[in-house]
Amino acid sequence: MRSAPISRRSLLIGGGVATGLLVAWSAWPRRYLPNVNVAPGETLFNAFLKVDRAGQIVVIVPQLEMGQGVTTVLPQILADELGADWRTVAVQPAPISPLYANSLLAAEDLDSDWLRLLGDAGQWAQREYAQRSALMLTGGSSSAAMFEDAYRDAGAAARVLLCKAAAARWDIGWEACDIQDGVITDGQRTLRIGELAGEAAAFALPEILPLRQGTEGRLIGQDVPRIDLPSKVDGATNFAADIRLPDMVFASIRQGPVGDARLISLNETAAAKVTGFLKLVRSDRWVAAVGTNWWAANKALDAADPLFRVDGALLDSDRIDSALETAFAGQAGRRLYQQGDLLPVFEGATIVASEYQVAPALHLTAETPAATARVLPDRAEIWMASQAPSLTRAAIADALGLPEAAVTLYPMQAGGSFGSRMAHDVGVQAALIARDIGRPVQLMWSRLEEIIADRPRPPARARMAAKLGRGGRIDGWLAKVAAPSALAENWARIAGGALPHDAMRAAADRADRRAVAGMVPAYAMGAFAIDHYPADIGLPTGRWRSNADHYAAFFNECFIDELARIAGIEPLSFRIQMLGDQPRLAHCLSTASALGGWQGGIAGSGQGLACHAMRGSFAAVMVEAALTDGRLSVGRIVAAVDCGEQVNPDIARQQIEGGLMFGLASAMGGAARYAKGMPVRGILGRLGLPRLADVGEITVEIIRSTARAGGIGEVAVPPVAPAIANALFTVTGQRLRTLPLLAGN
Repeated sequence: MRSAPISRRSLLIGGGVATGLLVAWSAWPRRYLPNVNVAPGETLFNAFLKVDRAGQIVVIVPQLEMGQGVTTVLPQILADELGADWRTVAVQPAPISPLYANSLLAAEDLDSDWLRLLGDAGQWAQREYAQRSALMLTGGSSSAAMFEDAYRDAGAAARVLLCKAAAARWDIGWEACDIQDGVITDGQRTLRIGELAGEAAAFALPEILPLRQGTEGRLIGQDVPRIDLPSKVDGATNFAADIRLPDMVFASIRQGPVGDARLISLNETAAAKVTGFLKLVRSDRWVAAVGTNWWAANKALDAADPLFRVDGALLDSDRIDSALETAFAGQAGRRLYQQGDLLPVFEGATIVASEYQVAPALHLTAETPAATARVLPDRAEIWMASQAPSLTRAAIADALGLPEAAVTLYPMQAGGSFGSRMAHDVGVQAALIARDIGRPVQLMWSRLEEIIADRPRPPARARMAAKLGRGGRIDGWLAKVAAPSALAENWARIAGGALPHDAMRAAADRADRRAVAGMVPAYAMGAFAIDHYPADIGLPTGRWRSNADHYAAFFNECFIDELARIAGIEPLSFRIQMLGDQPRLAHCLSTASALGGWQGGIAGSGQGLACHAMRGSFAAVMVEAALTDGRLSVGRIVAAVDCGEQVNPDIARQQIEGGLMFGLASAMGGAARYAKGMPVRGILGRLGLPRLADVGEITVEIIRSTARAGGIGEVAVPPVAPAIANALFTVTGQRLRTLPLLAGN
C-alpha cells in the first residue's frame, strides 16, 4: 500500500488528543532489527557497520550521494569514533528500513498547524510516523544533523566490543584497551580489527557508551579523501544510465505539455520506420518508444509526433504573473509571523515600499532522470537514484500491483539533484514499460523532457514595506509574499500519489510557513509581520536547493539595501547596527567585507553585500559585478560562512563553492518561461547559465567555530543573487527587482 501523508484522521483516534495518539499506534512494534546483507566473512555490528576478516570497515549509508559528499562525511564520523584506519573504510548503500528514517526532514514535510498545536505530542507523532513508515529522505541539509549521533554511537559501540574481545584474549580489563589507526592495543600488545570482529559481536555493551577522548589520531575536522571521488574520476562509478542487463532495451518518453495532459493520438506507422525501433508503450498520460538503443527510441518518438489534450487553459508566463498578482486579493492569505503591532507604526507615517518578483527556477542537473527496470510476474528490480527510496518503492509496487516486499530498489548515485530526485516518476514509468515489453528496460528522459516535466522552485512576488525611524532604525516591516506552497505539493505527490495538477490545486488555498521560510528578518527592528498568499499558478512546483529561503533572501536583502540608501547609511554599517542579537551573522558580514576590500558601496564600485542564515549556518557574500554589452559578469565573489564545527572542512568548502555557483546561475538565468503549455527554451546553452568567462576569483572563508555543525549544502545559495543586484545598483543607479536579473534570461 502507498504511504499516505500524515493527517488528523490518521492519528486522532480515541478520546483526548494525547490519548488518541497513544491509542492509534499502541499496537505497532517498537523494536527494529538491521536488515543489512552480510557476506561470508563479514560481521554485522549494528545497522551502520560491518567488518570483514581482512579488517575492511564497511559503513552503511542510507543517504543518497548526489555530489554533496555524504558517503564520506557520515563514514568519517563513525571511523573517527571507532579508531579505524581511513584507508580501510568502504561504503554500502542501506536497504529500506525504519532504522534509517530521516525524522528531521520528515518533520519539515509533515509540518502543519494542527500538529504544531499539539506541542510535544505532535513532535512525537511526526517522529513515530517517520520511523514506522521508514521515511528514508535525503535533502534539506539534514544528513549530518540527523545521523551524526547515530554514527558516533555506532562507532563507539563497535570500539567497545572490539576492546572487550581483545581484553578477553589478554585477560585484562577492557577499559585498558583502545583502537588507533585500526589497531587494538593495551599499550604493549596489538591486534587487528579484522582478527577480532567475529568474536567481538558476541559481547554485550555497557549501559553507558563511552566516547573517545582526546584529539590525537582523530579524523573529525580532517580533510580526508572523499570515498566516492576516485571512481568518479576514472569513470568506474555506475549511475542509473550505466546499468547493463542481459537482453536489455532502451526507452525514451513524452509526457505532454504542463498541466492535466492526456495522450490522444500518435503516428505508429512513422515510428516503425526508424531503424532500431521495437515498440510503443502508452498510458493515458505518456507514451514511450522502446528501441535497441536510446537514440533510436528517441527518434521514433519524434516520428510518432504524439498529440496530447490539456484540460483547462494552456500555461504561459503571463498567466503565472497574473496569478501571483491576483493572489494578494484572495481570501487564503494569512499572517504567519508577527512581532508587535504594525498598524500604529504605519498609520500616518511615510512608508518605503518596493515590489520584487522571481521566476520559476529549474533544477538542470547534469544527469537527466533515468531508471533501469527488470520486471517479472512476481517481483521487480529497479536501479535508480532516489532521495525518497521507501516512497519510491511504494509507488512502483502500487503501479505494478505487487507487494512492496517484492520490489527491490537498488540505490544509485545521482549526477546532481537539487531536490529533483525526490520524484519517482521515472522509476514507475520504467517498471511499467519493462512489464509491458517483457524485457529489462532502461528509460532515460531527454534534456527537453526534463525541462518540460520539471517541478521548479516556485515563482514568487513580494510586496515589501517599511517605516524608517531615527538613526536608520527600522520601526516597522511588512512582507507580503505570493507564492505556491511547493513543499506541500511535493509531499502530496511523493507520499500521497497525487498527480501533479491535483497536488497543485489542493495546496493552492493553504497558506504555508514553508513558503515564506527565511522571510523573518535576522535584523533587530520594531514591529514586523510576514504574510503568505498561496497562489494557483497552473505550474506544479517542488523542492529546490534552499527552497523558499532563496527568494526570501533576495526580497529581504535587496530591500535592506534600498532602506540603507534612503537612510543615507553605508550598507554594511546599516546591517551591522541591527545584528546585535546575531553575532555569528555579523561576524560573517564583517569578515566578507574585510576580505573583499569593501569600499562602502559607493557609486561605480560594482560591489554589493548580502547575508543569510538557515539550517544552523550563517553566510555573507560580497561580490564585484559589471555589465558589459548587456551581459552580466561577476569578477569576484567573497564568502564568509560560519557553519559550526564541520566533520570534513574540505567538503564543506566544496559545498559552499557549489552553492555560490548555483546562486550565480539563478541570478543570471536558469529560469523557466512558458508559452502554450511548453517551456520557451529547452537547451542549456539558451538558459543564460554562467560560463567560465563570466566568473572570476572566488574566495571562501570558513569561520572557525565550536558550535554544532550546521547545514552546508544550501546556505551559500540565497545571498548571491541579492549581493549581485545590490552591486549592479552601484553601476547603473537602477534597482533590479526581478530574478533572473536581466530580461530575457
